[in-house]
Amino acid sequence: MTWEGTFEPGVFGPPEGTLELRNLRGVVGGRLGQPPAEVETLRVEGGSIAAVGAAPADADVIVDAAGAVAAPGLIDTHCHVVFGDYTPRQHAIGFLESYLHGGVTQVMSASEVHLPGRPSDRAGVKALAVAAERAWSSFRPGGVKVRGGSVICEPVLEREDFAELAGQGVRYMKVGFGAFRDPAEAAPLVGWARQAGLVVMSHSGGASIPGSSPITVEHLLAMDPDIAGHANGGTTSLPDADLERLLAESGMAVQLVQAGNLRSALHLLRRAAERGQLDRVILGTDTPSGTGVMPLGLLKTVAELASLGGVPPADVLALATGNAGRVMRVQEGVLEPGRPADLLLLQEPRGGTQPDPLAALAIGDLPGIAGVLVDGAVRVLRSRNTPAPAREATVKGRRATRWPR
Repeated sequence: MTWEGTFEPGVFGPPEGTLELRNLRGVVGGRLGQPPAEVETLRVEGGSIAAVGAAPADADVIVDAAGAVAAPGLIDTHCHVVFGDYTPRQHAIGFLESYLHGGVTQVMSASEVHLPGRPSDRAGVKALAVAAERAWSSFRPGGVKVRGGSVICEPVLEREDFAELAGQGVRYMKVGFGAFRDPAEAAPLVGWARQAGLVVMSHSGGASIPGSSPITVEHLLAMDPDIAGHANGGTTSLPDADLERLLAESGMAVQLVQAGNLRSALHLLRRAAERGQLDRVILGTDTPSGTGVMPLGLLKTVAELASLGGVPPADVLALATGNAGRVMRVQEGVLEPGRPADLLLLQEPRGGTQPDPLAALAIGDLPGIAGVLVDGAVRVLRSRNTPAPAREATVKGRRATRWPR
């Protein structure tokens, strides 16, 4: 890692300044069917992508990417956050900051269900969601954006509660941990939540924690959430025939996770590709959980699906970026002007057999991360978790004069 200039390692670059990435080998846009483009320069202004491929110009911060491929930051659509950068499930501190070193720039809460003593009464369920939304809106561990405060669907909630929660900024709901005798009883609440504008994710497959229930394909079809969470198991998958029913009989997004069944994930991926429905597939880790804390979990899933699933690496990256952002209704996930500059610099791993990072993913090797930017600010250069990148990025310029968090 090489630092030049007067700043210290850490947060530098926009939000209010300008940054240029130079000496890129190309960019991956984050959209399905969009091949990598040969681009050498990318410009960021005020935290957003300003230009892709324009001629170099003066900038407050200049990053020499040393031949890296730029890609959107990965979005983990199934992360069990609680409060702060701490998981009581695995007694681990700093796990989200470590996930940043695995290329994850944003996570979506799968509800703060692991909070010790979490409330289940009507007022408490709402209060937990609002408090988590507020806390995560003001706290970015290492720079990771946490879309927190996913309300837990409980039978005590009433129709008017969802409009109230939406008015308080709560944007998500998770089904599968509530005290329903039959998961199908949650169907009216799913409808109320979606009418209020919340994105609803449901548990899928076998039970995962004490007190929860299996959720079958019949339950999912009856509830009709936005997302069939960990369709390949969290940790027990739905049967193959039921995975195919999800694709054939619904329009919901289907989520594949690292903590689930790899064979089932590959089966669903291939069927979605055959049906022309890859736009419905999103990725997550379903961690921290019994599987543990996995800083490279999402990148590992990308490598597994790209090397075994018959889908080009750029399209698998789109499942974890552009697809995820669209389903979550956020602007991140696509590399184009006007979008937030959440970016990765990917290199083939040092000592590997392939000439570029996408080729490395195609044979199941993890690329080396040579840089991570969030809102155009460099948060990481050489990752401490991935293999060493073949070439390291260097930075020069002025330290940011203002950064809100």
